[in-house]
Amino acid sequence: MRFLCVCVHGDDAGSRIRPRAVRGRRLVKRTASPDLPLTEELAGVFARMSGLLLSEETVETSLSLLSSLAHETVPASCGAGISVIEGPHRVSSGSTDDRVREADALQYELDEGPCLAATAAREVVRVDDLRQERRWPRWTDAADSLGLRAALSAPLLAGNAALGAIKVYADRPGVFDRRSEQLLSLFSAQAAFLVANVQSHDRARRLSEGMRQAVRDRDLVGMAKGVLMGRHAVDEDTAVRMLFSRSRDEGVVLADTARAVVDSAARRRRL
Repeated sequence: MRFLCVCVHGDDAGSRIRPRAVRGRRLVKRTASPDLPLTEELAGVFARMSGLLLSEETVETSLSLLSSLAHETVPASCGAGISVIEGPHRVSSGSTDDRVREADALQYELDEGPCLAATAAREVVRVDDLRQERRWPRWTDAADSLGLRAALSAPLLAGNAALGAIKVYADRPGVFDRRSEQLLSLFSAQAAFLVANVQSHDRARRLSEGMRQAVRDRDLVGMAKGVLMGRHAVDEDTAVRMLFSRSRDEGVVLADTARAVVDSAARRRRL
């Protein structure tokens, strides 16, 4: 199962949404009107988010771009990060600073925290003061030592799949309110849709690369088989058994053994 968390730190509770325009890959800050409804205020952000993600080839690069956009979009933010969990051991991530990266990693290391809680419950989790929070004592103590005082997490849902959560931090307690929750929920809904599409594109790309490599490996084995048949005057089955036996004895994959045989034959022809 894949989980995705977008982690944002904050330091300015009175700031408004600050979408950015794209010039190549550099993002330029803009200030939105404070009178716009949330949906209108975020429309430009979502449009730019789509353009950024669709231009990237991998989940990892898209996560880095999305974390930067989240940092500039969420009020009071001073940093952002994203983590995609693929199975029990692999983590793909993107972040804007080391503090975000450490706070996010601690949740998975300790197996506790608001991001994980929001993902499991599929609902917004708000913590006004980490020093008063008792649900995740090890994580809150560690986050407090990093200078974090408040957190807001919204589930990141794509259809029936819970990809993870968007998590917002602040440097001061009590800076998040109902509007913060609404904003984060809207942002997470669009982010989930876009990231799910990027993940699908990335899986298809990796599958295509794997198929091309499989064809190359098959051709190598075929050439090596022909070399052994000619060199040792054996039939096809015997040549294949020779390749497998050498691969096993040397502790390498069959394609590497085949490549060594083909390279050896090429060197002999040059002599």
